[in-house]
Amino acid sequence: MRIHFVEKLLISFMSELRKANTDHPYFVTMTIVGWIDIFTRKEYCNIITKSLEFCRKNKGLKIYEYAIMPSHVHLILQSLDCKLFSIVRDFKSFTAKEIIKTIEKSGFESRKEWLLHMFQYHAMFKKQNINYMLWQKTNYPVELNTSYIFEQKREYIRNNPIESGLVTDSGSWYYSSACPISPLKMDNS
Repeated sequence: MRIHFVEKLLISFMSELRKANTDHPYFVTMTIVGWIDIFTRKEYCNIITKSLEFCRKNKGLKIYEYAIMPSHVHLILQSLDCKLFSIVRDFKSFTAKEIIKTIEKSGFESRKEWLLHMFQYHAMFKKQNINYMLWQKTNYPVELNTSYIFEQKREYIRNNPIESGLVTDSGSWYYSSACPISPLKMDNS
């Protein structure tokens, strides 16, 4: 039996929704379209950390671990009222708009035309994105319902900058929960 493209898309969306509808913590990866290295600039990383802090203070988001890598963000998140899917959706929407606005208005972005072109190109394939598409649609949520899985994902996040060859010590990656002077407070309760 052949499944049409729209049905596949709906199944994918529903599968993602079902994956993040408990009050357990989740390991989530948010990736920039085309794996474009956007988080090489502190201005864009700061948008991410400030937005996560807003979600913590105003939407009940718990943040246990994070690492902002050049083209993606790894997180361990939790919403005790089972609204993680909605929080992540709103977070991605807001940060996409803020990052695009920053690129458009910046005097520091040497790749401005190329970045905007790439985000326009990726938007052509998704009806929801009229002008630009910054984030890939899926977040690959993994429910962390045992302490073993939680610790496995925590170590993965902390070691990702090392494994990527960006630093030799996880505590040296500034935009990471492993860094002692990280700009984002963790909920390690």
